[in-house]
Amino acid sequence: MTSTAGGAGQLLAISDLHIGYEDNRALVEKLRPDTDDDWLLVAGDVAEKVSSIEWALKTLAGRFRKVVWVPGNHELWTHPSDPVTLRGAARYEHLVEMCRGLGVVTPEDPYPVWEGPGGPVAVAPLFLLYDYSFLPAGCATKEEGLAYAHKTGVVCNDEYLLHPDPYPTRDDWCRARVAETEARLAALPEDLPVVLVNHWPLDRHPTEVLWYPEFAMWCGTRLTADWHRRFPVAAMVYGHLHIPRTTVHEGVRFEEVSVGYPREWRKRPQPPGRPRRILPTEA
Repeated sequence: MTSTAGGAGQLLAISDLHIGYEDNRALVEKLRPDTDDDWLLVAGDVAEKVSSIEWALKTLAGRFRKVVWVPGNHELWTHPSDPVTLRGAARYEHLVEMCRGLGVVTPEDPYPVWEGPGGPVAVAPLFLLYDYSFLPAGCATKEEGLAYAHKTGVVCNDEYLLHPDPYPTRDDWCRARVAETEARLAALPEDLPVVLVNHWPLDRHPTEVLWYPEFAMWCGTRLTADWHRRFPVAAMVYGHLHIPRTTVHEGVRFEEVSVGYPREWRKRPQPPGRPRRILPTEA
């Protein structure tokens, strides 16, 4: 672990910037910290193109004391419009190296320790994917769940654009990531609280409000359902659902911090593009 924060500032979080939309790109251009000591957690889905991801993270890293990034499914897509045609783990590793060149913390780096107000806490960026275990009601297997989703027409684009190479399937990749990450978290000091940052929620409960429940299959894994109890979790930060809100589950804060698409955030009364404060805890 590394400790790099000062004694002031805020631990802020945002996700699902989707800067392929010009209105969302403009939000990033205007995004500024409140103090020189603010950190920003970016919980995935910055963009689909590597050049756009790099622009956004470079811009934010030049403004915030520290930027911590985890990949979402959109970063992992091998999109037809992206000149970078890497697939699967090779694409992820390319993004990690890009972030290191920008000074951005990734899931492959030592966990930094926030020592500002509300600290000290370890900040653990995670990359876990999903394994189709959040099945629709009445479905007992991944195959049944996917068949049901195709019947309803609610199928995530990951099925066509997110390649698991060199793993046989996305769920195999997920299980490998979960095992590796679980070991790293278990090695943290037991008396050091941790903020977990992952694109997908670590428990199924946030998906219960989805308009299309079958989409939950692409939203996480049951393998992490007890992590907020097993580890000393101060907060769990995630995105992906485009339903920004705070829930408390078994005494732990789950913070969905997504911006989402313009058609979504224009309907909300709150100004768009404002990060959520994770620490110090909001009153």
